[in-house]
Amino acid sequence: MRAHFTAIAAYNFSVSAPIRILLNGAPRELPAALTFAQLIDELALAGRRLAVERNGEIVPRSRFGAEALADGDRIEVVIAVGGG
Repeated sequence: MRAHFTAIAAYNFSVSAPIRILLNGAPRELPAALTFAQLIDELALAGRRLAVERNGEIVPRSRFGAEALADGDRIEVVIAVGGG
Protein backbone atom coordinates (compact mmCIF):
# COMPACT_ATOMS: atom_id res chain seq x y z
CA MET A 1 0.00 0.00 0.00
CA ARG A 2 2.90 2.37 0.68
CA ALA A 3 4.05 2.21 -2.94
CA HIS A 4 0.59 3.32 -4.04
CA PHE A 5 0.72 6.35 -1.70
CA THR A 6 4.18 7.31 -2.97
CA ALA A 7 2.98 7.25 -6.58
CA ILE A 8 0.01 9.47 -5.74
CA ALA A 9 2.19 11.91 -3.79
CA ALA A 10 4.67 12.15 -6.65
CA TYR A 11 1.84 12.78 -9.09
CA ASN A 12 0.37 15.57 -6.98
CA PHE A 13 3.69 17.38 -6.79
CA SER A 14 4.17 17.29 -10.56
CA VAL A 15 0.77 18.79 -11.42
CA SER A 16 0.57 22.57 -11.59
CA ALA A 17 -2.60 24.38 -10.71
CA PRO A 18 -3.71 27.39 -12.74
CA ILE A 19 -2.96 30.80 -11.28
CA ARG A 20 -4.81 34.08 -11.58
CA ILE A 21 -3.02 37.39 -11.94
CA LEU A 22 -3.90 40.95 -12.89
CA LEU A 23 -1.97 41.93 -16.01
CA ASN A 24 -2.06 45.67 -16.69
CA GLY A 25 -5.29 45.83 -14.70
CA ALA A 26 -7.06 42.97 -16.51
CA PRO A 27 -7.66 39.57 -14.90
CA ARG A 28 -5.82 36.72 -16.57
CA GLU A 29 -5.64 33.02 -15.81
CA LEU A 30 -2.46 31.12 -16.61
CA PRO A 31 -2.21 27.33 -16.77
CA ALA A 32 0.74 27.32 -14.35
CA ALA A 33 3.17 29.63 -12.59
CA LEU A 34 5.29 30.97 -15.45
CA THR A 35 8.57 32.80 -15.09
CA PHE A 36 8.60 36.42 -16.21
CA ALA A 37 10.60 35.36 -19.29
CA GLN A 38 7.89 32.84 -20.19
CA LEU A 39 5.17 35.44 -19.67
CA ILE A 40 6.97 37.89 -21.96
CA ASP A 41 7.29 35.16 -24.60
CA GLU A 42 3.59 34.30 -24.17
CA LEU A 43 2.72 37.97 -24.76
CA ALA A 44 4.95 38.04 -27.90
CA LEU A 45 7.07 40.79 -26.34
CA ALA A 46 10.46 39.04 -26.36
CA GLY A 47 13.22 41.35 -27.53
CA ARG A 48 11.20 44.51 -26.88
CA ARG A 49 12.36 47.29 -24.58
CA LEU A 50 10.09 46.98 -21.58
CA ALA A 51 9.82 47.18 -17.83
CA VAL A 52 7.93 44.79 -15.57
CA GLU A 53 6.49 45.58 -12.17
CA ARG A 54 5.17 43.00 -9.70
CA ASN A 55 3.00 44.19 -6.85
CA GLY A 56 4.52 47.67 -7.03
CA GLU A 57 8.17 46.51 -7.27
CA ILE A 58 10.29 46.63 -10.44
CA VAL A 59 11.51 43.18 -11.52
CA PRO A 60 15.10 43.46 -12.80
CA ARG A 61 15.56 42.01 -16.28
CA SER A 62 18.33 39.81 -14.84
CA ARG A 63 15.64 38.02 -12.75
CA PHE A 64 13.12 37.39 -15.58
CA GLY A 65 14.23 33.78 -16.06
CA ALA A 66 14.44 32.95 -12.36
CA GLU A 67 11.36 34.53 -10.78
CA ALA A 68 7.95 32.94 -11.23
CA LEU A 69 4.53 34.52 -11.06
CA ALA A 70 2.34 33.67 -8.10
CA ASP A 71 -1.41 33.50 -7.71
CA GLY A 72 -2.80 36.98 -7.04
CA ASP A 73 0.20 38.92 -8.42
CA ARG A 74 -0.49 42.35 -9.90
CA ILE A 75 1.74 42.67 -12.96
CA GLU A 76 2.31 45.80 -15.03
CA VAL A 77 4.22 45.56 -18.31
CA VAL A 78 5.30 48.88 -19.81
CA ILE A 79 6.78 49.02 -23.30
CA ALA A 80 9.26 51.79 -24.09
CA VAL A 81 8.25 53.91 -27.08
CA GLY A 82 10.89 55.90 -28.96
CA GLY A 83 10.27 59.08 -30.79
CA GLY A 84 11.07 62.71 -30.90
